[in-house]
Formats: sequence, structure tokens, C-alpha cells
Amino acid sequence: MASVYVLYSKKLDRFYIGSCKDLSYRIGQHLNKEFTESFTAIAEDWELYLSIDELEYRQARLIEMYIKKMKSKIYIQNLIKYPEIIERLKVKYS
Repeated sequence: MASVYVLYSKKLDRFYIGSCKDLSYRIGQHLNKEFTESFTAIAEDWELYLSIDELEYRQARLIEMYIKKMKSKIYIQNLIKYPEIIERLKVKYS
């Protein structure tokens, strides 16, 4: 199973969206700055803002790309505020 995740940095006031097969391992990679050239390497205060779990990997990648395409903080915040949006995304990309 796979996950889509959203990290938030207060320092940058920015979100980072990704997808992976092992969420805890991937977040550890971000926090440990294993990829020094990555966007998440520029801040130390990343927190898990949202995760959408138990997805097929292809489904997770499609949802990740859709959220990124929206380019909107408000849309990301609405994913928390209105959980039905997540359910519609799961159905749309199943």
C-alpha cells in the first residue's frame, strides 16, 4: 500500500506534497536530509500535515500530481477541512 503526504514548514510557510510506499521511512528521509539537493533540505521544521493512506501506488502518484497541479494552499487546507474531497479523489483515481 502507498500514501500521499503533505508536510508543512512554519519557517517557510510552505507545503511539500509527496507520495511513497513507506510513509514513516520517507518522512525520516526528509527530516534527516538524506537528499541534500531536495526542497525539504532547506528547512528543519517539517511536520506531517496530512496523509492519505492505504492507496495503490499508482493511485497515490495520481493524487499527488493532482494536488500539486492545484498549486493552492487553500486547496490543501480544504483537504483537512472537508474530508469528502479526499474520498472523491480516491474514487476518481481508483
